[in-house]
Amino acid sequence: MPTLTRAEAAERASLVDVETYHVDLDVTADGDTFRSRAVVRFRARPGAATFLEFEPVEASSISLNGAPVDPSAIRDGRLHLDGLAGSNELVVDALMRYSIDGEGLHRYIDPADGNVYLYQHLFINNGGRVLPCFDQPDLKASWQVSVTAPAEWTVATNGVLVSRDGGRWEFAPTKRISTYLASLIAGKYHVRTDEHDGIPLALYARAALAEHLDAEAAEIFEITKQCLDRFHEMFEIRYPFGHYQQAFAPEFNFGAMEYPGLVVFRDEMIPRSVVTESEREHRANVIAHEMAHQWFGDLVTMAWWDDLWLNESFAEYLGTRVASEATRYSGTWTTFAMHRKAWGLRADQRPSTHPVAPDEVTDTDAALLNFDGISYAKGAAVLKQLVAWLGDEAFLAGLNAHFAAHAYGNATLADLLGSLSKASGRDLSGWADVWLRRAQVNTLRAEVRRDGANYAEVAVVQTAPAGFSTLRPHRVGIGLFDQVAGGAVVRRRLIEVELEASGRTVIAELAGEPAADLLLLNDGDLTYAKIRLDEESAAAVPLLLPLLDDSLARAVIWAAVLDAVVDGERPVAELVTLVLAALPTETEVVIIEDVLRATRGLVDRYATGQTRPAALELLAQAADRLLRVSPAGGSNQLAAARGLIGATTEAALLRGWLNGENVPEGLVVDADLRWLIQYRLAVLGAADAAAIDAELAADRSASGEQWAARCRAALPDAAAKEAAWTAVVADGSLSNRLAELTAAGFWQPEQLDVLSGYAERYFAEMPEMVRIRKGMSAEKTAMAAYPDVAVSERTRELAAALLARADLNPILRRVVQDADDDMRRALAARG
Repeated sequence: MPTLTRAEAAERASLVDVETYHVDLDVTADGDTFRSRAVVRFRARPGAATFLEFEPVEASSISLNGAPVDPSAIRDGRLHLDGLAGSNELVVDALMRYSIDGEGLHRYIDPADGNVYLYQHLFINNGGRVLPCFDQPDLKASWQVSVTAPAEWTVATNGVLVSRDGGRWEFAPTKRISTYLASLIAGKYHVRTDEHDGIPLALYARAALAEHLDAEAAEIFEITKQCLDRFHEMFEIRYPFGHYQQAFAPEFNFGAMEYPGLVVFRDEMIPRSVVTESEREHRANVIAHEMAHQWFGDLVTMAWWDDLWLNESFAEYLGTRVASEATRYSGTWTTFAMHRKAWGLRADQRPSTHPVAPDEVTDTDAALLNFDGISYAKGAAVLKQLVAWLGDEAFLAGLNAHFAAHAYGNATLADLLGSLSKASGRDLSGWADVWLRRAQVNTLRAEVRRDGANYAEVAVVQTAPAGFSTLRPHRVGIGLFDQVAGGAVVRRRLIEVELEASGRTVIAELAGEPAADLLLLNDGDLTYAKIRLDEESAAAVPLLLPLLDDSLARAVIWAAVLDAVVDGERPVAELVTLVLAALPTETEVVIIEDVLRATRGLVDRYATGQTRPAALELLAQAADRLLRVSPAGGSNQLAAARGLIGATTEAALLRGWLNGENVPEGLVVDADLRWLIQYRLAVLGAADAAAIDAELAADRSASGEQWAARCRAALPDAAAKEAAWTAVVADGSLSNRLAELTAAGFWQPEQLDVLSGYAERYFAEMPEMVRIRKGMSAEKTAMAAYPDVAVSERTRELAAALLARADLNPILRRVVQDADDDMRRALAARG
């Protein structure tokens, strides 16, 4: 679809007011097309001309107010109309094409049983791939859907089912929603139903996942009910969209999407194998996140994509908060500090950084690129600090006033700030300017002078990155930790201080205070900033971190250490040594998983020559030690086992686990763990295509198909690499997930010899890939295929040459810019 500019959207919104869409889909035919009949009713300025997004294979008939419209009115993905009346009815009957890139109406054939599954994802600017529509968020309308499908299928939409006659499904009109929020699912979905507080509930998953959905349904329903109750306590407007359905769909591009009345998740969230508690916590957090969107995004929708943060930052903050307050997963803020905020910090330091609330997003292509760690995690961290400043009562009062003023309509940053300012009695314009309108992140560094055993002075030094000058006010906690008799490390004192937007703030309260063994800046994780410990505290971390019993404090320390290594301020060898010393005693599974993942990535890119195998061996030792002391059958054991599999070079050990030999007690070598082992063996050259085919024959499932694609790409064989590369860059029939996972398996630091020449091919051939793949699928594939382990100045030269092209696709430009900046850091760290 062509991009829609903000100027075009503003002009169209001044001409048109959409009333209803009635779309009638027939999905009974075989092949890659379906029939769509749409009736669009809208008001317009009499005599005006406008357009709708529309990309049919063939338009059988088009009429406007009863008069035929020539098919030549469809040009470049748009249906152009002129001579509009005050009240208009557009009727279009067309043949449309299913997608395999996760957008439009996506069609998937399950390899487990041959069943066909559909889901609709009109995200940002894909509405025209299903029907003619005014595809922008501020032209809301009521949607009514009818579907003709095979009689044995199940169909669900945003609207409530009115009637079903065999394969004919009729749904009630919805409340006014934006085009990108209209959805449906269809296929042999397995269904579970329930009810809570007068709200009908439903869960859907593929037939092949029926037993797994049944096993997970009780927990999913429980979390759903708990979150609904908590949101109803917080918000004066109850859940506004009738039923609350949650579908788990194959090859979904996002983790989930907040369609009102029919939230859709990637179906990996229905596990078929053992998972860790952090993975279950993640699902609970996503459930709460998508539910928060029912108010922030669905009930009240941004007017244009420059206010994306009104959707995603609020859902990120409220999802984390509500999951923590309402469900058994009370540690979500530790996960946020360890994992989500790191995502925001990385994104905020790259060339593509942007404000949380940018002044302008010029078009829908640019909007897609802002679905990143800034719009989600940075925005949520900023909101967390705002709540601490305003107080929760004033914050919630402002939100409720915002909902009341703009329900079923659209709103802007100014609208929300007005409601919050009125409720709190504070002028938020200055806060919004430095936190929402300006990009990049500050660094807060503890600076300590001692007078014997006491602090002579403790100061916090705030800096902005090179090329930026913004300093910000911060509310931060400063924790003083001491090792006490018996070896434990306890927090002696915690103070919260307000830092002005200045370069250096002296903490007067700590003058004369006995010096702590560890002074932790941002204890409690109240602010959004890069944190650096003073030298004495940094030196004490290896000794004290394993003895510290506060998981959030440990997460803040680990995040600071990892960030310092990313910036080249600390060597990767020091990080690996800390992992070996501290991780085997870690009890929080999300910290285990994130430290192992992040350290492995840094070792692959920052370590050179023989230092990499040595560092990888120490990482394997750390995972092995943790594996030996973790409770049998628990999450920590599984996380440690995954970490060991990913780091070890002992092929005999891995083959033994596949054969049931010397498997640690309690560890289940199930389908997904078997694939992880096969993947590592493929990387090491200890498995071949025949072994992968045999594993797939035993696991003929969607997950098995995806794992097999990744394993084949990981083989250190010239023919396998060529086949994988050709599939990624040239095979337009390959689905979104198979393309992404093939790309993800391709680059391995152990295989640089066989990968010679492919860095050059990336920069030469990736522009073709983004022509055959679109949107988020193109972005994810380009990221996964980037030669990030080919760390060299030559790779950067190739990137610079590609970036110099004026005609470069904006999605690919963003990917290459950011990946090249990561490589710049890796080269600097290598010295």
